[in-house]
Amino acid sequence: MKRRTFLQNSLLTGAGLAMSPLVNAFPTQDTILGYGNKRYKIDTKWSKADAMKNPVKDCHEMVQDKKGRIFLLTNETKNNVIIYDKSGNLLDSWGSEYPGAHGLTLFDENGEEVLFICDNNRHQVVKTTLSGRVFMTLDYPKETGMYAKQEEYIPTETAIAPNGDIYVADGYGKDFIIQYNSKGQYIRHFGGRGSGAAFVKNAHGVCIDARDASHPVLIVTSREENAFKRYEMDGTYIDTIALPGAWVCRPVIKGDYLYAAVLQSQSRLWQQSGFVTILDKNNKVVSNIAGSEPTYKSNQLQEMYQTIKVFDYPHDVCVDDEENLYVAQWNSGKVYPYKLRPIA
Repeated sequence: MKRRTFLQNSLLTGAGLAMSPLVNAFPTQDTILGYGNKRYKIDTKWSKADAMKNPVKDCHEMVQDKKGRIFLLTNETKNNVIIYDKSGNLLDSWGSEYPGAHGLTLFDENGEEVLFICDNNRHQVVKTTLSGRVFMTLDYPKETGMYAKQEEYIPTETAIAPNGDIYVADGYGKDFIIQYNSKGQYIRHFGGRGSGAAFVKNAHGVCIDARDASHPVLIVTSREENAFKRYEMDGTYIDTIALPGAWVCRPVIKGDYLYAAVLQSQSRLWQQSGFVTILDKNNKVVSNIAGSEPTYKSNQLQEMYQTIKVFDYPHDVCVDDEENLYVAQWNSGKVYPYKLRPIA
């Protein structure tokens, strides 16, 4: 789904949709969210940034560097990148040239950390230092033969392989995954729209899953299908991880777990019905934060949905070195990210 359509749909009232489960009111900071060994308490006032000096628009994605700093990407051009410590104190900010800032990926390149920024409006992927100096810019992938003009290409996410290969998800364009080498030279493309399991619909996110060190794979979001899809590193389709009811954003791997923001519940489209889902190393959902308890019947995951009014449209999850979660939100009243602390 194109970004423009997303914005239009967000204004709908949801009339005519199926009756959704009852949603509880916003919890207190003592409310326990989640299930099993993935339970949390929320801090909605984590960010200490001054909204007059360092405003945000949509808070799209977040990463943590080796120094423990938290980087937030927003499409507010007064400061596209806001840098925090883990206590929410503002450390620095930079960037005014990314009006469509959407995807943020951190990669350790021979001991030096770099960022990859996807910009919807510029139709580009930009590689920078942690302070914003540009190393490389990838324009629209005309080498694929699938694009007549740059406006057809709207990249949303990148994943970087250990050898430096770059995988770009064209999540708001034609839904291809485009693979480049570390120098930005085109290798191949796969995915895209079509009939069949190997195709995707709204390829919003991509990551490299190396939880099985002997067999790393790509996980690609197919958001409108409420699913993740797994591919070999050469783009060969493997299988689908069905997540009924969940409009999942990008997959984030930390330890044995996969974390993902769920933009909204299928049962309450465009009604601020998001939550966060967590999968184990077998890609089984073990917890939903502000969502329904994961239930499997005959090995089939039952439909998931928001149960507690914590989030509007969560867009990304960052997991820090202490297993705290930070949740950035899209189209949610210009709120700063929330922090969730795990409980025993």
